[in-house]
Amino acid sequence: MARAFFLIVLIAFPLAARQREAPPPAAVEQEPPEEDPDLKPTEYAFNPLEASRNITAGNFYFKKGNYKAAARRYVEAAKWDPASAEAQFKLGDANEKMRETAGAREAYEKFLTLATDAKDIEAVKKRLAKLPRRHGKK
Repeated sequence: MARAFFLIVLIAFPLAARQREAPPPAAVEQEPPEEDPDLKPTEYAFNPLEASRNITAGNFYFKKGNYKAAARRYVEAAKWDPASAEAQFKLGDANEKMRETAGAREAYEKFLTLATDAKDIEAVKKRLAKLPRRHGKK
């Protein structure tokens, strides 16, 4: 009886040990995640309609007093239409309201290079004269 018990233990022990060892998981090939179109950087091409839409949205934010959002929309408009003097003028105005004089100065200077025959040129030149220089000089 002892021999039978001993044989059963010898046979069952290696089987139990093999059952405890889990087989290695099969290599599952994962598909790459789908690209989210919202995460791709926007590629800007000349689109005056999109620029106009962003200027309109910027005007809405400007009237509400949200100058930061307005400035973002004007920057977006300038990316869609780099020759838009209106976007640069309004960006300078929004930056001036936020007291970001360097940004306002840059936008106004760009406006002056783009709009050579606009009626607001003298007003912009006066605004530029009032803005402090980049290094704290007037």
